[in-house]
Amino acid sequence: MAKAAKETVFLVSSAGTGYFYINRKNKKKFKGEGKLSLTKYDPIARKHVSFDEKKLSKLSKKPQKAAKPKTEEKAEE
Repeated sequence: MAKAAKETVFLVSSAGTGYFYINRKNKKKFKGEGKLSLTKYDPIARKHVSFDEKKLSKLSKKPQKAAKPKTEEKAEE
């Protein structure tokens, strides 16, 4: 199976609000260049700020299973 031509990345706000965009980056076009940085609108800060690339980890792509609650067994006397 062939590798994907595009890579999914987070664009995280430099204003520190925690707001982010998810973008796809062409691997061939950006090969050898630095990280992607775009100026976009941050609705929490209510202004245009710089958004810097952070890599999307493979663990966060998979849905996480909820932990089963532990049941305590009571010994009856």
